[in-house]
Amino acid sequence: MRATRMARWATCALAMSVLLPAVVADASKKSLADCTSFDQADKGEDAVQFTVKNTCSIPVDCTFSWRVVCAPQSKKRRTVHAGDAKVSLAADNGTTTKDVSAAVCGDDSFSI
Repeated sequence: MRATRMARWATCALAMSVLLPAVVADASKKSLADCTSFDQADKGEDAVQFTVKNTCSIPVDCTFSWRVVCAPQSKKRRTVHAGDAKVSLAADNGTTTKDVSAAVCGDDSFSI
């Protein structure tokens, strides 16, 4: 009887020593989404300013993209202008901004 209880206890202790470090390691994993942010703000009537901020302890390289659609409601005049930016953000509060303008649309309506 005593040997059975000791065997169960030993088995339980062995399982805990194997599984507990794996559970703790998963909880300590961090995603870039935890320490980076993206924001946009209108800049005048035909531009948007994109801001990317890095608070990670490591530098981050990323690419973001956008589309300027001129005359989005028109079937004949609608045009799409794609753009992208590759940025390198320094560790601990690296920030970059990118202004995107719809000036290419002239007097037409637009969406970014």
